[in-house]
Amino acid sequence: MSDARKTWMGLLAKAPPETLRQLWDATGLAPGFTWLRAPEIGSTMVQGCIGGTGAPFNLGEMTVTRCALKLRDAGTVGHAYVQGRDKTHARIAALVDALMQTAQESRLRAAILDPLAADHAAHRRARAGEAAATRVDFFTMVRGEDQ
Repeated sequence: MSDARKTWMGLLAKAPPETLRQLWDATGLAPGFTWLRAPEIGSTMVQGCIGGTGAPFNLGEMTVTRCALKLRDAGTVGHAYVQGRDKTHARIAALVDALMQTAQESRLRAAILDPLAADHAAHRRARAGEAAATRVDFFTMVRGEDQ
């Protein structure tokens, strides 16, 4: 899988379902497709590791919805794995994945992926700002004997 595809699939998976639905509806696309795997709800084990480099441990389970479809006209296959139980979110993500592999790529990038990337970046900046507000810089503190 290409790095570009990993990036757009990650954006689609992390997108708020309602935002993705609105962006999709605005495109006016309604491609015909057949299910290779209809949306299924299940769970997956989430692993973590101490400090990002330690031995992995099981953190807990997370609900996911997955599906796969094939476009009728192009025969392109799209996949989606999304957090939660929203089958519509998974269907739209799989459709966008499939269409991104066709001539519709630039249209979908501008209509869906670029706005999602901008929202995601803004959310990350806001969270970084909240974290920075609680940061303590010990090198600027004045000790009693330094006065």
